[in-house]
Amino acid sequence: MMWQAARALVLRDLRLLWARRGDALQPLLFALLTVVLFALGLGGQARALAPVAAAVLWLATLLAGLLALDHLFRGDAEDGSLEQWMLAPVPLWWLVLIRTLMHWATSALPVILAVPLLAELLYLPRTQLPVLLASLLLGTPILSLLGAVVAALTVGMRRAGILVALLALPLYVPVLVFGAGSVAAQAQGLDATGALLLLAAGLVLALVLAPVTAAAALRIAHS
Repeated sequence: MMWQAARALVLRDLRLLWARRGDALQPLLFALLTVVLFALGLGGQARALAPVAAAVLWLATLLAGLLALDHLFRGDAEDGSLEQWMLAPVPLWWLVLIRTLMHWATSALPVILAVPLLAELLYLPRTQLPVLLASLLLGTPILSLLGAVVAALTVGMRRAGILVALLALPLYVPVLVFGAGSVAAQAQGLDATGALLLLAAGLVLALVLAPVTAAAALRIAHS
């Protein structure tokens, strides 16, 4: 039953995504614009861009995921789907987890796939690219899971976009620090394994706690 519900939710989200194909490209376009603006602002010189390339790519990916965060559960709350989630014969946390993973797959994953190209625009040393990709693959799901908790807490508020960003950004800071820090450590000849292991531990913890917390917040918001 749980996998059937997950399949139905994924198919529904994919159909809605296809119907709003223009909106689906917004995170990737936003990340591209962020990278281009940073490159222009720093003069487009490799000597200036290379040291900050990893941090810029991490920040662009983080902000791209933040764009769609307010709409994570709001559409379901407005059309009544959220009530059906709570009455469904599957745990609410499971549906929250599936929706959050879809948010990651449609906002952060396209940016990650474009990172090798964006890294060339910022003159990121190619030796740092594997560590950057590993940190993004471990860190960005944490951002989506933490964002799901914030989105669930504010789902009952109208025009909560700025509030969602203000609540989510402080939670995102440690992930950003360890993600970009792993690449910085590798650039300095240090071992980046520690930072990556911390991100992996954070991902496991977020996978266990965030869906349950977000589900509880959704129930409180609709009680």
